[in-house]
Amino acid sequence: MRPGRRSVRVRVPASSANLGPGFDSIGLALGLWDDYLVTATAEPGLHVEVTGEGANDVPTDDTHLVVATMRHTWSVLGVDAPAGLQLTATNGVPHGRGLGSSATAIVAGVIAAQALSGGPESPYAAGLAPGAPVAVDLGVANHLASSLEGHPDNASASVYGGLTVSWMPDGTGLDRGECTVTARPALHPDIDVVAFVPDTQLSTRTARAVLPPTVPLAAAAAGAGRAALLVHALTADPAHLLAGTRDWLHQEARRPSYPETMALVDRLRSRGHAAFVSGAGPTVLVLTTRDAAAEVAVTDDARWRRVTPGIALTGAEVTVA
Repeated sequence: MRPGRRSVRVRVPASSANLGPGFDSIGLALGLWDDYLVTATAEPGLHVEVTGEGANDVPTDDTHLVVATMRHTWSVLGVDAPAGLQLTATNGVPHGRGLGSSATAIVAGVIAAQALSGGPESPYAAGLAPGAPVAVDLGVANHLASSLEGHPDNASASVYGGLTVSWMPDGTGLDRGECTVTARPALHPDIDVVAFVPDTQLSTRTARAVLPPTVPLAAAAAGAGRAALLVHALTADPAHLLAGTRDWLHQEARRPSYPETMALVDRLRSRGHAAFVSGAGPTVLVLTTRDAAAEVAVTDDARWRRVTPGIALTGAEVTVA
């Protein structure tokens, strides 16, 4: 490697958020991955190359989400940004489908910025060989990424993998902390997922714009009970997945934004499948078990691509390139 050049490879899994009643708090990492090769150089300039999902829709300048996040992270950490930057992105996470594509990019940017920071504790100063894992602070990555996202569910699942339950400080000091906190309950070994991904996209901003500022107390109480049941179903008793994924807070309010998505959710749930809108949609995700996954199918509707990504039990990874 030429003097002044430092390269890392970052892999980040997709995620599904909310999982029905777990609005802005419960996330699940999925086995679809974005891969990034990031190089810091002494020569000024920026080069961004994108292939895979969304390649024709994302910018290749300083507004690329990974690049913008890296610069933000260096600023927060008080670290000088390198003179030049090269990014090669291979996207495996569909964009605008409710599978956490923005969170994967933000998490990748925070982690790459940490890994490429210089100083005596840099992996390059330590002489790590290509392929060696780079130690980064996942707690910092989780908080910065969640703050940029505005909610921690997708980001935390992409950072840590598996099932995550997360919350952010409420600003009053009563949480006794200033950083995003994530619990990582152990998934029941039989849990599996099936996704139905449409060709249409929906931005998170559009989906959130239709949500009401308040909800009835009865709806909030019902949602809290089902969110607790959902965690129990995912960790101890999958027999409760259908009841545990019922939602009162956000899906019905968004029905006009994606009527076909909600129609599919209704149809699958009427057949006993634990279906819900993945994140902000319009993908539909079904929580199921390994033995029953094959029964989750929509054979009469070509508008939906059936995907079985599996669950990513590990989160973001970074190695020396």
